[in-house]
Amino acid sequence: MTVDEDKIDDAVLALMWLTVHDERRAWKSFDWAVTDRLYRKGLIHDPVNKSKSVFLTEEGLERSRQLFRSMFTRKPE
Repeated sequence: MTVDEDKIDDAVLALMWLTVHDERRAWKSFDWAVTDRLYRKGLIHDPVNKSKSVFLTEEGLERSRQLFRSMFTRKPE
């Protein structure tokens, strides 16, 4: 079985939307390999610091919102 890391990254970015605070900070309690990939993709700022949260870029914030909506919301009945 081969893991699709892009799908994992999308899921983590979507879940970050749940913890967004101070306009674009999210808790970084996810696997370091994933946050490193999100950083290299330009979706978050450098996660290597003492802070318990990470700063999402403008693109990361918007993509986080979009992914959350597409993955975790129901369509109205």
